[in-house]
Amino acid sequence: MNERSAPNIVVAPLEPALGRISLGAFAGIGATLERLLESERGQLPLWFVAAVGAGIAGWFALPGPGGWIGLLLLAAALAAIGPMVPGSRRGRAAVGLGAGLALGCALAWTRSEMVAAPRLDRVAIAELRGTVTKVEALAAKGDVRLTLDGVAGPGLPPRVRLSLAAEAAPAGLGEGAVVQLRARLTPPPPMALPGGHDFARDAWFRGTGAVGRAIGPVTLVRPAAGGGMSDVRARLDRHIREALPGPSGTIATALATGDQNAVSEADAEAMRRSGLTHLLSVSGLHIAAVVGAAMLLSLRLLALSERLALRVNLVLVAAAVGALAGIGYTWLTGMQVPTVRSCIAALLVLGGIALGRDALSLRLIAVGALAIMVWRPEAVAGASFQFSFAAVTAIVALHSLPWARRLLSARDDPLAVKAGRVLLSLLLTGLAVEVALVPLALYHFHKAGLYGVLANMAAIPWTTFVIMPLEALALLLDLAGLGAPAWAAAGWAIDRLLGLAHFVAGQDGAVATLPAMPRGAFALMVGGGLWLCLWAGPVRALGLAPFAAGALWAAATPAPDLLVSGDGRHLALVEDGVPYLLREKSGDFTRSIFGEAAGFDGDAPGLASAGKAQCSRDSCVGAVERDGRRSTFLVTRSAHRMRWEELTRACAAVDIVVSDRWLPRGCTPRWLKLDRRTLETTGGLAIHLGERPRIDSVAERTAGHPWSERRTGLAVIPPPSATRQARFPMDR
Repeated sequence: MNERSAPNIVVAPLEPALGRISLGAFAGIGATLERLLESERGQLPLWFVAAVGAGIAGWFALPGPGGWIGLLLLAAALAAIGPMVPGSRRGRAAVGLGAGLALGCALAWTRSEMVAAPRLDRVAIAELRGTVTKVEALAAKGDVRLTLDGVAGPGLPPRVRLSLAAEAAPAGLGEGAVVQLRARLTPPPPMALPGGHDFARDAWFRGTGAVGRAIGPVTLVRPAAGGGMSDVRARLDRHIREALPGPSGTIATALATGDQNAVSEADAEAMRRSGLTHLLSVSGLHIAAVVGAAMLLSLRLLALSERLALRVNLVLVAAAVGALAGIGYTWLTGMQVPTVRSCIAALLVLGGIALGRDALSLRLIAVGALAIMVWRPEAVAGASFQFSFAAVTAIVALHSLPWARRLLSARDDPLAVKAGRVLLSLLLTGLAVEVALVPLALYHFHKAGLYGVLANMAAIPWTTFVIMPLEALALLLDLAGLGAPAWAAAGWAIDRLLGLAHFVAGQDGAVATLPAMPRGAFALMVGGGLWLCLWAGPVRALGLAPFAAGALWAAATPAPDLLVSGDGRHLALVEDGVPYLLREKSGDFTRSIFGEAAGFDGDAPGLASAGKAQCSRDSCVGAVERDGRRSTFLVTRSAHRMRWEELTRACAAVDIVVSDRWLPRGCTPRWLKLDRRTLETTGGLAIHLGERPRIDSVAERTAGHPWSERRTGLAVIPPPSATRQARFPMDR
């Protein structure tokens, strides 16, 4: 081929071509995102509220001011992207998300500083005097719990919470009373084990600086004036339990006043295992029943007047009556956060009715959630807030789906078809709620009832349309002394509810359990659930991926091999999901927290009686086999003096030593030395052994937050084969 006939081939430079491809790809992604946001423009405000919640959650999850400032800077950077994309929804969405994250973090941080109050730093026995601001009757335990403000005493915080035996409570004790007593006080208890409930966090946001129990008699310096709402609740409690003695009366009290303290542990556990425990907490269901009944009754009565029916919008009047009934019921039940939240939601629904809008929509739910987050941002970290809004959001999202509207909308069909549609609607709604709540239950309580859908299909209408109307009728007839028949009927109906709870709770496989869930897995499931619920178009299906990934991650998380309490007094060896306790006579609370941390549903056996360790009066020695590795442990269990030679020899022969006492420096195990000095720094521990040992500590979960006594966790601990003894911050 000669030069003239050679083809004219032009080779373009590679880098500019790649640049054009990259820019084109980014432009295509941007255009796709812009079309998505344009099609979902009505849903974008919902994501601002979700971002506020994420900012609050980030404040609770991140360790201290450094992490919080980092979150605020990230939010500012996200918001700064918006002006770089002028005239687009992408820019406005970025600004909204950034602003929401920053607002949420700032709300939580500000609220934490506002409620800051002195706290007791060590156990103390003290004489104190204070004004009673809250009285709670713990009838199931035979106790009374008092919250005292304005506490006078050397070195004491201004607000404490005390328990005393009910028979020791003097006459005239109530809100406003001034009492003087002697008590044993302790700092608010911290999170017992990693992943457990943080009682110290709750106490911080309540302003409670110490908890304890009265010792000896309680002197009433000034009796309560009486006549307040707490006095009304107390009289109502007594009246209901006198009219309905036994378990049915405790449930009736919970429904009327929100006081669950009288419910026996057996009945409360049956309600939890059957998925019916929400019926005992005055929240959305109860507020809706009261508001709905007030609206229906007032509408029917007003409609009897032809003049009013023709000249007045009776729906608006009935909505106003329902609003007043909801506010009154909320006040009666003590203005608890769940009840207030439900009341706000009900008022928003009534406002929507008054304005001719949808009675319930995601926007109304978002407004209610935002109001709660501004008022009490710490509620976001609690199970109550998450359960309530997850359930109602799942319900609204389900019924907004096109296929659900076509299938479940009321039509003029034969009675049998209508009944079938109602049952199908109840079933699908129950399934949606269970899918939304199971991850929350497993994260907060490490267990979830699996038969709750079927149980609630019967229990919710039974409670709403039978039990509560009968109880209201009985209270009304009591004004004329004619309530006995209605009380008998109400007691019979409540007994049927308790029978259902115990039956469902006793079935095999009624409860699913899970050890402490990783925060990342929980975040994936929450994020995926929000994506599924908040978008309106087909893009919502993409939320299934993170939800499934989080569920698989949580399910694959193994139970820890050893659990150690923060005081070193309690230890559990976990084998095949069963925790074997060091102290066989541990109390119910200790057994429950160790069972939850291990993902175990049952009565935990003892370490010695099950033959899992060799125990003497003073100590136990055992071993854990994981992934071909054998790890031995020694744990003390008495306060008796141990001989130096025996102790040092025993320490040197094992990998892990756990004790509630200060151990001498001569006690040098091969890996971990967890004595009182170390555990005061780390708090409770979950130890995973095997090929890649790791340790989770309470200190790592709570470090940097104002309610945390422990500001540091364990240093990075090499595997047992790489070091003789772990190094801790206190040893340096």
